[in-house]
Amino acid sequence: MTGTPTAVAIIPARGGSKRIPRKNIRLFRGRPMLAWSIEAALACGKFDTVMVSTDDPEIAEVARGLGAEVPFLRSSAAADDYATTSQVLLEVLDQYAQTGVHFDLACCLYPTAPFVLPEDLVEGCEQLLGSGFDVIMPVAAFSYPIWRSLQRDSDGRVDLNFPENLNARSQDLPVAYHDAGQWYWFRTNAFLRDRVLMGERTGSRVVSSIRVQDIDTEEDWALAELKHERMLG
Repeated sequence: MTGTPTAVAIIPARGGSKRIPRKNIRLFRGRPMLAWSIEAALACGKFDTVMVSTDDPEIAEVARGLGAEVPFLRSSAAADDYATTSQVLLEVLDQYAQTGVHFDLACCLYPTAPFVLPEDLVEGCEQLLGSGFDVIMPVAAFSYPIWRSLQRDSDGRVDLNFPENLNARSQDLPVAYHDAGQWYWFRTNAFLRDRVLMGERTGSRVVSSIRVQDIDTEEDWALAELKHERMLG
């Protein structure tokens, strides 16, 4: 890659959210949820294009009003309940390619990621460019050791998933991490070849669990707003 790489932010925001209806444009602390992701992408200065991939005309209108581009609507095949993130990204890159537009880098930035700051995206891009990885993603440590996790049957009986750790001290167990569910910076040529985001050449950066929150239920939403207000005021 020579010169300054071109980059696109792809914010996948379909209209068919089931557990929290219309969550991508529902007001989160007074603003449409996806506004936080669009604002971070625009402010970081790393993208030639900030676009929203959606099948929903209302979401498209809101996204454009917030400064993002919506050059085309998502196909029905990439908008159903079984469509994967990779499918969405492949469709977006293919749609651009059909118009002669190609990007060296891309960042999939989820619309329900209000904790992402512009500097997170800058640092993720710089880490990708300075590494041999094809993808960089944020991860957070599990607050409780998964090696002491339990399974529970229909009667409520519990058993250790890893019985060999019954008497192990928590501090002696390895730290385990999970996907923060916020963004993925990736090299487009590698992604188009492998068609996966989490492969053999995926790197990571650790973020504080305070700045990570799945938002799939009303309880998640309330907790996210409390954490967000505490973090950003």
